[in-house]
Amino acid sequence: MRLLDALEVTDRDKRLKVARAILYLAQGVFDECDTDTDVLHWSRHNVFLLYDMGVFTALLELLSMEMDNNQACSSAVRKPAISLADSTELRVLLSIMYLMVETIRLQTEDDRPEWRTAREAFKTELGSPLYNGEPFSLLLFTMVTKFCSMNAPHFPMKKVLLLLWKTILFTMGGFEELQEMKVRGRERLSLPPLPEDSIKVIRSMRAASPPASAMELIEQQQQAKRGRRSRRPLVKQDSLDTYNERDPFKNDDARDEEEDGEEADSGIEGEVDPLDRDVIIQPPPPPPPLRPPTESASLPKGLPWAPKVREKDIEHFLETSRNKFIGFTLGNDTETLVGLPRPIHESVKTLKQHKYVSIAEMQIKREEELQQLLLSICCLDLSCFRAERLKAKNPHCIDQIALLKLLLAAAPTSKAKTDSINILADVLPEEMPITVLQSMKLGIDVNRHKEIIVKAISALLLLLLKHLKLNHIYQFEIVSQHLVFANCIPLILKFFNQNIMSYISAKNSICVLDFPHCVVHEMPELTAESLEAGDSNQFCWRNLFSCINLLRILNKLTKWKHSRTMMLVVFKSAPILKRALKVKQAMMQLYVLKLLKIQTKYLGRQWRKSNMKTMSAIYQKVRHRLNDDWAYGNDIDARPWDFQAEECALRESIEKFNSRRYDKNQNGEFAPVDNCLQSVLGQRVELPEDFHYSYEMWLEREVFSQPIQWEGLLQQAQ
Repeated sequence: MRLLDALEVTDRDKRLKVARAILYLAQGVFDECDTDTDVLHWSRHNVFLLYDMGVFTALLELLSMEMDNNQACSSAVRKPAISLADSTELRVLLSIMYLMVETIRLQTEDDRPEWRTAREAFKTELGSPLYNGEPFSLLLFTMVTKFCSMNAPHFPMKKVLLLLWKTILFTMGGFEELQEMKVRGRERLSLPPLPEDSIKVIRSMRAASPPASAMELIEQQQQAKRGRRSRRPLVKQDSLDTYNERDPFKNDDARDEEEDGEEADSGIEGEVDPLDRDVIIQPPPPPPPLRPPTESASLPKGLPWAPKVREKDIEHFLETSRNKFIGFTLGNDTETLVGLPRPIHESVKTLKQHKYVSIAEMQIKREEELQQLLLSICCLDLSCFRAERLKAKNPHCIDQIALLKLLLAAAPTSKAKTDSINILADVLPEEMPITVLQSMKLGIDVNRHKEIIVKAISALLLLLLKHLKLNHIYQFEIVSQHLVFANCIPLILKFFNQNIMSYISAKNSICVLDFPHCVVHEMPELTAESLEAGDSNQFCWRNLFSCINLLRILNKLTKWKHSRTMMLVVFKSAPILKRALKVKQAMMQLYVLKLLKIQTKYLGRQWRKSNMKTMSAIYQKVRHRLNDDWAYGNDIDARPWDFQAEECALRESIEKFNSRRYDKNQNGEFAPVDNCLQSVLGQRVELPEDFHYSYEMWLEREVFSQPIQWEGLLQQAQ
């Protein structure tokens, strides 16, 4: 309580000292602890105590005050180089808030009952209008926008983005909560349950070895000519029937294993499979088995996903069949099968068995009805959804361009430009390093800093897109369209147009400096050798997480959008995505294969012919859409590319939705008009005070001196 009182003093230095004391409490009073576990235990205990005492509200007021500190902003703008010293107060405040949000968000089995109550209260508090009638997340979005508009270049963006992501994650819910909300949403709309839980399916999938590149095939043939004929030089395509017995890419594994010593970047075979920690493939002969023999029973039987069919697919199939056998169509009628042969009946029955109607399709249909009958149909109340509370406060609250600017600045392929935003303000010290060791440490810090920013932005964008799509499809579409127009698609492709294997296995962390290890244990002397060695992990899970998120965002932007799929083709994404298949992680491979599947029919026959391993992987891992002619290019959607018309039609639907849902003057056009003469003349009209001075002049000018053609009026009336 004494610290809380001292937070309100006018002396800036005293406030900072008190804030640091509160941060020390939130970090678990590490100077009095002996082990890492003790630090984490007391950190959790103290965070709930701080929340109970109302510290978060006090910190929020200080954060708002620091945001509006014009003196700090103007001095930062004038400085040629911004450093850590310019954001000390903000970093201390954001660190305490982050610790509070993240600690309270996570549930543990030994939580006390009062802590569980506090968690729900804090969740409600963060989602409600805390400051200036806006939720806490909007305040953080404002900080991002101010930073990217160069009005506050000293804001510590890494901490802001991390706190924003965790706040959205806490108040709206993560992927598992989204799945539950989706199930409840389908029940509310009387739709059949989901065919499977996508999270569980992806977790059970196994990674496949990457397909061979042309260079590897040439090398293999050269080795065969040199007399190394222990393996077949030509790789035979495994049939789908053998999927249950063995790895469909085992020939690739064997070949890559052989070439590992010759080409360092030929694949990932010399490293640990992230899903199969027990299987380590050693250098050349003798080659060990790729899978233990007992594992064959645990492989999935059949396809991992239940096939799906859209209503539109059934209509198109029946239209084609009726034109062929009868000679005329019946529009959207999917019930009448008169005159069609028996096999067509069976086909329609199978299609209907796998028909899947999404919540989005129901929402679009409902919106069309509302636009036709604006006055007679009451609107569906969606205020129960958490995303609606964020969106209703400000329909344009999410500054996608600012987030993409930060993503571009943090991407490893980006070149430093003078006009680009400086995201290193909260990592660069006041005095630049003078020794090699200090330079190496700062280099690792900068790379780690960028990786964390990419992780936070990718997770934040994906989470928002998923929540908005579940809330209403047109809320999702407007954010998606803003992202597309802000060049999000080429930006993500640029991100993947790097050596993705080295990015996934980057070692930009120093274990001995990780909290709480660094404050509990004796600090060993850092040397250039120990910094170069990095940690013992085969993969940087942070970077793998970022890559999967960006691939999922790209999937969300392009799914069912012909014009955006063509953008993937135009930007030559196929070779970039195919290189990403080298990462042996099932979830990442799945989303790469999805992106390759939607553009396969536009890549030409030669590409499909020379990439049969990739085609086979798509068949095995990606969900089948019955009647989807993705592999052959005969689809009706393979029409000329009319990007503008498709996006404009979508934009028109979005604007109609926005004006109906959020427009303040939405009743202006449809307001009832009073046609009763007595009622209109009897209304009391407020006139200005000086009106009676000029009334006679106005009457003379506007009424008496104006000729009225009564005959013309009568003719118009007839």
